[in-house]
Formats: sequence, C-alpha cells, structure tokens
Amino acid sequence: MKPSPTTSLLHSLKTNSGAYDSGEVQEPSQFLTDFVTREFNAFLWISLIAITALLLRKVLSLFILWARARSIPGPPCPSFYGHSKLITRQNLTEVLSVSHKKYGSVVKLWLGPTQLLVSIKDPTLIKEMLLKAEDKLPLTGRAFRLAFGPSSLFVSSFDQVQRRRESLARELNGRLIERVTVIPTKVVDCIMERIYTFMAKGSIDCKIVSQQMAFTLLGATLFGDTFLAWSKASIYEELLMMIAKDACFWASYGVTPFWKRGFWRYQQLCTKLKFLTQDIVQQCRKNCRLFCHMDENLHNGITNMGRESECGAPSCCGVAMRDNFSLHELNDDLNAREEPCGNIMGVMFHGCLTTAGLICNLLERLVTHPEIQDKIYSEIIMARNGSMKQDQQCVDKLLLLLATVYESARLLPAGPLLQRCSLKHDFTLKTGATIPAGAVLVVPVQLVHMDDASWGQDANEFNPYRFLSKTGNGSDLVLNASSTGNAEKVVNPGESSFILNDPNDNAAFLPFGSGTRACVGQKFVIQGVATLFASLLERYEIRLHSGSQSDSKPTMKNSVPQLFPSPEIVFIRRNS
Repeated sequence: MKPSPTTSLLHSLKTNSGAYDSGEVQEPSQFLTDFVTREFNAFLWISLIAITALLLRKVLSLFILWARARSIPGPPCPSFYGHSKLITRQNLTEVLSVSHKKYGSVVKLWLGPTQLLVSIKDPTLIKEMLLKAEDKLPLTGRAFRLAFGPSSLFVSSFDQVQRRRESLARELNGRLIERVTVIPTKVVDCIMERIYTFMAKGSIDCKIVSQQMAFTLLGATLFGDTFLAWSKASIYEELLMMIAKDACFWASYGVTPFWKRGFWRYQQLCTKLKFLTQDIVQQCRKNCRLFCHMDENLHNGITNMGRESECGAPSCCGVAMRDNFSLHELNDDLNAREEPCGNIMGVMFHGCLTTAGLICNLLERLVTHPEIQDKIYSEIIMARNGSMKQDQQCVDKLLLLLATVYESARLLPAGPLLQRCSLKHDFTLKTGATIPAGAVLVVPVQLVHMDDASWGQDANEFNPYRFLSKTGNGSDLVLNASSTGNAEKVVNPGESSFILNDPNDNAAFLPFGSGTRACVGQKFVIQGVATLFASLLERYEIRLHSGSQSDSKPTMKNSVPQLFPSPEIVFIRRNS
C-alpha cells in the first residue's frame, strides 16, 4: 500500500532534523513543541537585535547631539538631570539673565540628557534664528488638540500650518481690521454695563477688566452685534479662561492621562465650549438670514453663508455690520479628523489671552501715569474736533496712544519667552554655532526688551516717546518727550508735531514675535486695542482705587521686572 503524502512529509521532516532514536519515530506533539520552541527563540533573537539596534541608534544620536552642542557655550550640568531642578526653583528668565552675562549672546542649558535648550539674546542672531527655525514645540499643538480637537491651525510643523496662517492673516488684516473701527462704542457700552455691576461693590481688579475687554472686543469683531446680545457670553468667557488655565498642564503628559478624573472633567469643559461655539455660530446664521431676507439682491450670499455656517464658520454679524467675518478659507478642505469649530475656538483662545495681557498692562500704565492719560485724552478730543466721524475712531492720528500701546507691549510682552524649534534640520548661525534639530530654542523677550544697547539707558522705564520722532514743523499739539508736562494747543487742529516710528524696524521689538512664524494678528490687535481705548478714554477717566497700592517704577532683579499684584481701579465718567 502506497503511503499518503502527509505521512511522507512528516517522515521527511523527522529524517532531516535527526529525529530518529533507535529506529523509533518521534511523536507529532513533540515535533510541534520543538517547532514552537525554535520559532519563539527566533522571535526573541530578532527582538533582541531590533532593540539593541534601536538603543544603539539612540546612543549614537545622543553622542551626535552632545558633539554638536559642544560649540555652544553654557554652564556645565550640575547632575544627570541637567538644570531642570534648578529651573523649577528659580525663574527661568533670571537663570538665563545670569548665563547670558557670563557666556554671551548664545547660551545652552541641558534640561536633561537628551533635552537641549538654547537661548539667544542678540537681536541680529534672533532675527536669523526666527527665519531658519519655523516650527513650534510639539507641546503647543498638543495643548490645542486636547482642548479643541484636531486642527491644522495650531500644529507644530510650519509646513502644515503655513496655508492656514496666510488665510487667517488675510482675514484679520483685511475685513476685520476695517470693522474694528466701527464697533468700539458698542463694545465700551457692553463692557461698562458689566463693570458697573462690580464697581457697585467698590473697585474692580485690573486683570478682570482686561479679560472682559479682550473677550468682548474679539467676540464682537468676529461675530458682530449678535455676540454683544448673546445671553451665554459670560459662560463662554468663564469656560474659555478655565480651559486656558489647564491646557498646558494636561498637554505636558507624554501619554494622555485617561485614568485621571481631572482630565475627564477638563474634557467635559472643552465639550461645553464646543457646544457654545456652535450656538453662537447658529445665532449668527439666523441673524444673517433675517438681514438677507430684507434685500433680495443678497440671495446668492445667503447660499454661500449657509454653506459656511454648516462647516462651522462664524459667517454673520449684526444688522449694523454687513461686512461679515468668515473662516471659510480656514475651514476649506478640512481633514476628515479636524473639528470644524476647532479653528474658531483656537482663535478665541489665543486671541483672548494675548490681548488681555496687553490691555492689562496698558491699564496699569495709564493709571500710574495720569499725565500720559491726560495727554492722550487731549489728543483724542483734538482729533475728534477734526475730520473724524462721530461713530468711528481714526487711531492713525492718535500717535501718543499708539506709542503707549507699543510701549506697554514692550515692557510686558505676552510671554517671557519666545519659543521655536527646527524639527527636521540642523542649522548654523553666523557665529558658527550649530543648533541641532529638535533643540528647544528660546528668546528671553523680557531681557531683550530691557537691554540698554537696544533701548537706551531708560530701557526699564515707561516712556512711550521712544516710539515718536519730532517732525520739526509747527502743530496743534506739543507732546513733550517726557512723561510730565501739559499738552499745548497751537494752530492747526488734527495735526501733530510727532511722527510714529514703526516698532518693527527695531529687531529688539518682539512682543509679537518675528520671522515667518510671527503673530499674524499683530496689526489687528494693535488697531483694535488702540481704537477701544480711544473710545474708552474719551468718555471715562481711569484711576487707581484709593486703597490700591501700585508702583509706577517696578523693581528689577537680574534685568527682569518684578511684577506687582494687579491694582484695583475705578472708572469715572467725564463731564464733557
């Protein structure tokens, strides 16, 4: 009888593996055991080789990082963990101030065996670095993603975000910057209505005022009159600030902490914020339709605006503002994983934080320098008596006000550090120092803004006249180049003896960053804040509360201004 193919194959395998013992054939179960053993051993060997190769690659990368960082001066590491423990006990800006004085304009700090931080203080090198390092730290994009869902507007890689940034810049510096000149009166009325409820108890904290002003200004600019009448605006503001407080904390986890209850509470807040954003978008769409039905010629616009609203863009405004804000370009061609409202929430989130910081510092400077406030008021009145319309503010003529906004931004920028990185490529500065890819690049903005070499001997003092230059011609208003003295009227109303210098001509002016990744809303924020304060100071005088303590000349420690508690302020309505 001829053997079956299976029996022949088994017999052949056992013969080739030497499985005969005294003429007896090994059992099939033993054969399977040996086979599994050999395969498992092979898997272990392959895994060991792969892990070893990975570790060797990491070690090689580490040695390359150390070798390239040797050309950068800096203090030696106190331990295996670098300077991370030192920084947790001290202010990082103060540590960098001491290091720059000792090692020069480019300094390295090891935050760990694989974490390299490079600080650059020289304005020329800063400009070069900001042009070459276009990416941001992954933590930034992770914070926005956890809060608002996937969005390509706030990602780390510049290549992925460039198109969206260009769209946002066109929107902010186009239609929105035109709208911002016609809304201040309504915004001031809305803000003061809320502030008076707090002032009924006495005074109000400067930070609270600035937060409300920034939120209302940005919301009214993006969503129009609908936002000012929105009943859920205060809830939206509260949620936004709560999320802003904890965003970076939850993003700092290497692995999303699903096991923590606090994280799920944070996610619930983010979900509520998303629903509220959808609600204001829906309210805008309804008001937009009501307005469009009044004009049959806008039939095509109704279709387009409806399409934009369906994708989550706030494409509407109040009846008084026909020029609608649209994130159509920002939300066009969204990835399948992106949240349609994520870009809107991100703009509100980032815009409110930065604008509130600028407004807070501006308020503090005005109440601690009442002579500057009086001069700005005189400037506003004289410009108002000129050619300006009653319902608009033309801040281009309010040079001292603009200079005060710039000076406030210089003395207290939105953040003490400007952060960049190059995720893919190394690059070399003109000094010869090679910056490895992945290194954390920081610019200590406070140190740069307090540098005597760039700003003069009074760099740590408030002096808005540093942004003004005399024209040499006669004018109606002599704005003395000092913080004291009274303004004097001359002949021609509406003109000034000063011209405003472009602050961006100074490479050391960095409150909004610089280079390809600079803040796209710089012009919009400056114009909006200046217009808001023009309307506010025309009607109200801002003073320190009698019991509040504030020093107009804060102390300095290692070239870093020491912040005082937020002062209590009051608003007094002017008689005329």
